Amino acid sequence: MAEEEKEGQPQEGQLNIELSEEIGDGEYANLAVITHSPSEFVLDFIKAMPNVPKAKVKARVVITPQHAKRLVRALQDNIVRYEAAHGSITEPNNSQNTFPMNFGGPAGQA
Repeated sequence: MAEEEKEGQPQEGQLNIELSEEIGDGEYANLAVITHSPSEFVLDFIKAMPNVPKAKVKARVVITPQHAKRLVRALQDNIVRYEAAHGSITEPNNSQNTFPMNFGGPAGQA
């Protein structure tokens, strides 16, 4: 195949990922609720507003347990690189920054 024909096509072992404008804009979320079954993890990303007792799930992602483990490792790797470039990420320690809401089902962790 000529070099011109290969242009824009993924090379062997690479994946060509498309990102639509709508998805590329992203969704803001400040809360994640994670539940799981033996075969999948469900990640609900939620936008909760102060003093508003109702919040909407902005995105739901369903992944396998294996992908969940890979996601944790990828996030940890990126946090280490972020902190090396920008300094330590600090977390508030007071109880006002928790969400004492019961969404039903198994307790999630965020």
